[in-house]
Amino acid sequence: MYMINCKKFLVVFSAFALLIYGCKNNKEDDYNVTLEVTATAYNSVESQTKKGNIGLAAWGDTLVPGEKAIAVSRDLITMGLSHNDSVKIEGLEGNYIVKDKMNKRWEKKIDVYMGLDEEAAKEWGKKSVTIQYHEEDTTKVNQLSR
Repeated sequence: MYMINCKKFLVVFSAFALLIYGCKNNKEDDYNVTLEVTATAYNSVESQTKKGNIGLAAWGDTLVPGEKAIAVSRDLITMGLSHNDSVKIEGLEGNYIVKDKMNKRWEKKIDVYMGLDEEAAKEWGKKSVTIQYHEEDTTKVNQLSR
């Protein structure tokens, strides 16, 4: 009898622990950094990407048209925004995933991936937007965003 009650307790406790752990680790709902950045757009075409491999991103991912992906300037990486992080972008629906990084010359900038649709990228143009993401150590963001 005692053994059966222990097993029931462990099953219930484990289920509860998984529920709590899953809720606390959902970073998409736990954005704690908001930044103003410049946003442009790019496409999978040779004039904008690596010749011979238009879908290859800097971290080795292969971008696929229709995917909600962004490239980020390297200063944003030092502010805690890294590969496969989820980002909310003002003016766009849903979450975008960091899949690419930009040339070192850019600062406080993102590039929104728009697949093969060059017209959509031109229409997007260049604008200032607010992004939100999760960063464990916000002191990095506070020091570098000044």
